[in-house]
Amino acid sequence: MTAIRQLTTVEQWQETLRRSGDRPVLVFKHSTRCPISAGAHEALTQYAEDAGRAGQAPCEFAIVHVIEDRPVSNAIAEATGIRHESPQAILLKDGRPVWHASHWTITYDFLSEKLGKPAENPAG
Repeated sequence: MTAIRQLTTVEQWQETLRRSGDRPVLVFKHSTRCPISAGAHEALTQYAEDAGRAGQAPCEFAIVHVIEDRPVSNAIAEATGIRHESPQAILLKDGRPVWHASHWTITYDFLSEKLGKPAENPAG
């Protein structure tokens, strides 16, 4: 399984932004009180698991709980210039946003389209 790292400090966010220069990072802004966000979180988790099982995660994954870690969420909006929404997915490469999506757009099929479809599990 591919890990989804939780960002709880602005320093962790800044390090994640720097690391996007080595490998793309998908940052997921998650509201723990929103059913739409719960569905998007489930899609992201399943996608990350499938990509990790296939040994081909196209990026790193990070999550921010926007209610609990609002300063991190605000720092992401400020650094990327992307207005905050939740749920929200932002793909970063070389310290810049490549694309972003929010709400019902964030589905397993959408992630597969944007990041590549995880290969079938070779073990069956």
